[in-house]
Amino acid sequence: MHNFWTACGHQHLTRNAHGWLSPAPDYWRLWLQRDELTLIPESCSAEKRLHQVLMDAPWAQVTPAQLKAIKDGDARENYQFFLNFRDAVESAGSLESAYMAWQLAGNIQMPPLFIDLVVQAIVCNILADEPDPVVWRAAELLFRRQRVTLEGGRVLMGDSDTLDSLKSTGGLGDMGRLLMEGGATLKAVHVKVLHPDNAEHYWAQREGLGRYAFLLDMTHELHNALPHGLVLSMVNARSGLKALSSVLARWVQHFWGVAVHIEPVQKVDDPAWRWHVGLDVTSTALLNDLYQGHEPTAGRQQQLISLFKLRFEHAQDMRADVHGKPVYLGLAMNEQGVLKLKPQNLLLNLPLARMA
Repeated sequence: MHNFWTACGHQHLTRNAHGWLSPAPDYWRLWLQRDELTLIPESCSAEKRLHQVLMDAPWAQVTPAQLKAIKDGDARENYQFFLNFRDAVESAGSLESAYMAWQLAGNIQMPPLFIDLVVQAIVCNILADEPDPVVWRAAELLFRRQRVTLEGGRVLMGDSDTLDSLKSTGGLGDMGRLLMEGGATLKAVHVKVLHPDNAEHYWAQREGLGRYAFLLDMTHELHNALPHGLVLSMVNARSGLKALSSVLARWVQHFWGVAVHIEPVQKVDDPAWRWHVGLDVTSTALLNDLYQGHEPTAGRQQQLISLFKLRFEHAQDMRADVHGKPVYLGLAMNEQGVLKLKPQNLLLNLPLARMA
């Protein structure tokens, strides 16, 4: 596997008999070295002692008194979050088991950062032997917020945090930010669309300033609405929709052991439409309205990035009342042009026989 995305700690995880990820001690030490937990000059003596205890023995039990002794309230809270996370994963036995437990509980107490880093590590496990960089770039949608832009008729998706940072610094980091705050005009930074000709640059720029710095082409052409849905026509052969379809199918297979086939579709014009799953908040609401026969406004239609059709390869894996019926998926940006894909939706909302 290409050695990148090390910030999520996948290199310190081992596969158990089920193929799921169990942490080694260095996985927890990596968390202790994150900005939220690493020591700073202002750290009090109690925090320094606790940090050293956990670095020496990452699974050590911490008493309420040890936490209470930390003077800084934010630091104290961060340690509590970390300990809750560590204990939940260790109790579950794997990242995947803990992730599913959080989702099924429906009341996730973990900070979003924790969940995103867990998903990123799981994605590394799922794609371990994948050679196509477009598939890896598409997989970023499962744990990184994306900003959608239109350029020359193309729909381009870029990492939201990265694009915001480049805009505010001109790609020069803190120095660029200072220059811009001082009124300097910096040359615009051009972010490249990922394609085979620059794939090696994608592999090489996974850490530091180049992380998440490639755009994914998700181009569609929006046509008129039909009585039973929307028509989307793909117009660019380099679209990342097939790559994302592959990632989502493997995501389902990894967690449920169920083989599915997912493909982008041009339309949902199905009088026997029985089941759908929105992959984000916006598409969930949009598909619900379409299913109920409510035609969305033109503005809401334009927020839709893609439709997909999911089919189970083995009918017995589906609920009996929907045997043979496709599951339609939707992907959409919000009014601000931002997409936050929720991969848990695909796990929890499929018509699985075992969930009936």
